[in-house]
Amino acid sequence: MAFSNLTSKAILLYDEWIKDADPRLEGWPLMSSPFPTTFIIGTYVYFVTSLGPKLMENKKPFELRQIMTFYNFSVVALSLYMTYEFLMSGWATGYSFRCDIVDYSRSPTALRMVRTCWLYYFSKFIELLDTIFFVLRKKNNQVTFLHVFHHSIMPWTWWFGVKFAAGGLGTFHALLNCIVHVVMYTYYGICSLGPAYHKYLWWKKYMTTIQLVQFIMITVHIGQIYIMDDCPYQYPIFMFIIWLYGSMFLVLFLHFWYHAYTKGQRLPKMARNGINKDQ
Repeated sequence: MAFSNLTSKAILLYDEWIKDADPRLEGWPLMSSPFPTTFIIGTYVYFVTSLGPKLMENKKPFELRQIMTFYNFSVVALSLYMTYEFLMSGWATGYSFRCDIVDYSRSPTALRMVRTCWLYYFSKFIELLDTIFFVLRKKNNQVTFLHVFHHSIMPWTWWFGVKFAAGGLGTFHALLNCIVHVVMYTYYGICSLGPAYHKYLWWKKYMTTIQLVQFIMITVHIGQIYIMDDCPYQYPIFMFIIWLYGSMFLVLFLHFWYHAYTKGQRLPKMARNGINKDQ
């Protein structure tokens, strides 16, 4: 009886909470509730940490060079497209880079931002292939907690972002992430072409700098909300989550920078295997 009452209260709270969702997303794929996204992520975590390694235990690693080349350059193309769409739906057409609130109207620009936010959210499911390729190639040492955590938390938190606040200053980190992914997946695409192309990867060392600058910019930009006198952004909780996430990875990359460049030591194993391709 007590469990039944608790369940009923939870359902009532959920129904009351979901009433505030953006009506423009009614009927969109995966947007009906957070449960499909949660199921996909749960299946992903189970496969890459348990089922996948067990299935591959007595098998030879798959040779996926051609598939990975296609995948990496496809992500580059998708990231370029999303960068353009984020710019055209706000960041290059009117946003102030300060207190930019969500436009809930049905204007062409506002709806364009909604579509871009949903596409960015969906792209995080595509990027789960990063880890699946690790498992199929028996690179299990690269399936670190940090790697899996990053790939899991992004689509889950972005479901709430798209459902309630598709636009405004909460999308700045997505714009930056798309730009960084253009650079990163270009690198991994060239790398997957084989040793003959590795001579073109002289700029590898600059990727760390780009990633570090990304998290500095995210943390500084989102931190503005705490010093602005009056910013009526509709969901301040999202700002805290973005700030926390950006700060966490900023600290991790500063740690990377200190060990790899200041002390000249080899990058710690967790960071080497989990961070540099994840961001």
